[in-house]
Amino acid sequence: MKLTLEKLPSPIGTILLVCDGEAIRALDFEDFEPRVMRLLRHHCGDFELVSGKAPRAIAAAIGNYFDGDIRATDKLPTVTRGTDFQRKVWAGLRKIPAGKTWSYGDLAKHIDRPRACRAVGLANGSNPIAIVVPCHRVIGANGTLTGYGGGMSRKRWLLRHEGVTIA
Repeated sequence: MKLTLEKLPSPIGTILLVCDGEAIRALDFEDFEPRVMRLLRHHCGDFELVSGKAPRAIAAAIGNYFDGDIRATDKLPTVTRGTDFQRKVWAGLRKIPAGKTWSYGDLAKHIDRPRACRAVGLANGSNPIAIVVPCHRVIGANGTLTGYGGGMSRKRWLLRHEGVTIA
């Protein structure tokens, strides 16, 4: 499989956008490149990664998100492998509206697995497509910010950018 890597500037660091020509396969920050490569191997198996341009509509939507259109990435196509449970969690993440947050419990209820909060957290942490599959919108049950693969300062920035008030 041939994948294209485009590096995009953002207010919170250079983004690595990996596409297969039609859909996003991975999106993360440049300082986490080893994790991106590990996730790609896990989700794509054998692949060839070449520098190039992502599909224009995808790159434009990501730029528009950072320019203030917080819903610009809502409909972008994504492709991931993972367990059925992981894919269910990732689909659930895309149901969290921009500008809102859910707890792990909320997400677990949404996917009809109300007792699976811990497993939801693990699947959330394995998400290979940051921002577009908005794992940053998941917070602790008490309203506190919890971990984020891109770092807590980025999570705070993303949530504030989307209009979420952070205590």
